Amino acid sequence: MNIFKVKTPFYTRLAMVLVSLISIGYLCILGKELLSPLIFSFLFAILLLPAAQFFEKKLKFPRSAAAGVSVILFLIFIAIIIYTVGSQISALARDWPMFKEQVTLTLHTFQHWVSEKFQVDLNKQLDYFNTATSKMLTASTAVIGTTVLTLSSIMLFLIFTMIDTFFLLFYRRLVMRFLIGVFNEENSLTIYEIVAQIQYIIRKYITGLLLEMTIVAGVCCLAFWLLGIKYAILLGIITGLFNIIPYIGIFSALLLSTLITFATGAVTTKILLVAATVIGMHLIDSNVLLPLIVGSKVRINALITLIAVIIGEMMWGISGMFLAIPVVAITKIIFDKVESLKPWGILLGDEKDEKQPGKLIRRIKEKPSSQKI
Repeated sequence: MNIFKVKTPFYTRLAMVLVSLISIGYLCILGKELLSPLIFSFLFAILLLPAAQFFEKKLKFPRSAAAGVSVILFLIFIAIIIYTVGSQISALARDWPMFKEQVTLTLHTFQHWVSEKFQVDLNKQLDYFNTATSKMLTASTAVIGTTVLTLSSIMLFLIFTMIDTFFLLFYRRLVMRFLIGVFNEENSLTIYEIVAQIQYIIRKYITGLLLEMTIVAGVCCLAFWLLGIKYAILLGIITGLFNIIPYIGIFSALLLSTLITFATGAVTTKILLVAATVIGMHLIDSNVLLPLIVGSKVRINALITLIAVIIGEMMWGISGMFLAIPVVAITKIIFDKVESLKPWGILLGDEKDEKQPGKLIRRIKEKPSSQKI
């Protein structure tokens, strides 16, 4: 008997796992400014890899030129979206006086309703409103400064992400050699399989999401335009963009769409039609478009999806919500390929065969009583 071969108790292993998870989470929060653009660039590099290979192999471009052209084309695509949204927002800003008038009218109506129902004096309500308004005006300078800093941060984030994407495309073979060299030689085939599957699934996933987002935005724009809703293009794009965030995105899109429609002075019927359009489009997307376009290459159950989105928002904000599903998908691919981590892959996955538990019970019953399970 080998006295050095000691089995680690369960509570010790559990403590190690918890400490490791807490440490990794804390390091991810500290390294947000570095890791967030790096993960985005990793996903963009996987998406742009076929284009870079086409320019390099078919058109005989140098690798640096192929990577650069791919990134530039992707930047043009992003610039078109930003220009479209920006032009709609600038038009929205021109109607600000009308928004103020609509909000003021609604506020007066609400004040009269409160006065009649709860017997609260209008003067007291007016005093409270003036106090709140003065506080908002005092804080307006800080809000404007924060907005400017936020826009600057977004531009810097985009610049660093595109630079990282270029270098990942350029040094992709070097990164692959590094991954092979880190692990033992007998694991090289597994590393190749994991990398190939991650490339395939993430590329299909992102392409499917972009196509899904385009369809949802286009259908919503057309529906809002037919309903005579002002800023139909802006509301459609907002619905398409936010819809790719599971569960939480639809509520954000619904809130923004109804608020903007209300602020434009639309009647109650149009506001309800906008809400019904957003909810109806989400139901069609969830039950028809998402399974058909994005597919189920990596099955992640709804509970893990919701937890991942919440944790992503807690750690990295909006960018974390967008990255939650791809990161979980990559994690599940790795878990499914590593023998000791396969139970965690099962936990992340969805039930593929509803009859599987019954089959397992039958197999257990068929085992001889003397055989250990």
